[in-house]
Amino acid sequence: MSFLDMDERLIELLKLVDLRATPITDLKEPDEEGVDVGILEGGLSNSYNEEVALKMRKRSKILVALGDCAVFGGVPAMRNFPGAHEALKRAYIETESTDSSGMIPNDPELSTPVHVRPVSDLVKVDVFLPGCAPSADAIFAALSELAQGRIPKVEGELNDWH
Repeated sequence: MSFLDMDERLIELLKLVDLRATPITDLKEPDEEGVDVGILEGGLSNSYNEEVALKMRKRSKILVALGDCAVFGGVPAMRNFPGAHEALKRAYIETESTDSSGMIPNDPELSTPVHVRPVSDLVKVDVFLPGCAPSADAIFAALSELAQGRIPKVEGELNDWH
């Protein structure tokens, strides 16, 4: 939503870039021949997330981790403390609203990998843009810099993470 909150600045940005693959286009993954900039949001919480991150890294000259989940693991990484099984047990069996038939779904994707991880644990990330979610201003500034061939500088105490 922060991306869309750039409002009319999206039009300005689209004058500088060729938008290829997004959740709102028919193209759902970057071109096989590659793109200049790839953006990943969300942490790595299952093997599909890992496949996407590996493909994006392979096909992107510059890879951006957008948002706290991609940068640090974010709120979903809280399941790392009790462990995936305990988190699933609480979610599907022990909640106050679960009836007596509650059970953990039998899907290996729910529990592998055991930890939610930031994207940089699996692939090289070139630009880290933290925030939950990053502001429209921060996203616009970073993408504008990238569109003009410059690596954006993230200022502040979180800058130590990249």
